[in-house]
Amino acid sequence: MAKKSSDENERKISQIVEFMDMLMGDNTIPRNIKKAISDAKDKLLAPGDPVFRASSAVYMLENVSEDINLPMHARTQIWNIVSTLETIKEK
Repeated sequence: MAKKSSDENERKISQIVEFMDMLMGDNTIPRNIKKAISDAKDKLLAPGDPVFRASSAVYMLENVSEDINLPMHARTQIWNIVSTLETIKEK
């Protein structure tokens, strides 16, 4: 059972990383926010417990989601990413 949960967490992380790549390619998002997204992505791709990696990324993304320079569409996408990462944390 734990193996299945771990595989599911890794699948979610892979999908989130792809979504982060799309956000980093968005020209309307400021560089400092792209840097924070990139740093969170690095945390997700690091070896180790997926729950810990997700928690670290959530912390980084929650901080950047409050940036006043963040376009509303990107803020919504970051909230969706955080929401998905929270489901990894809960398991």
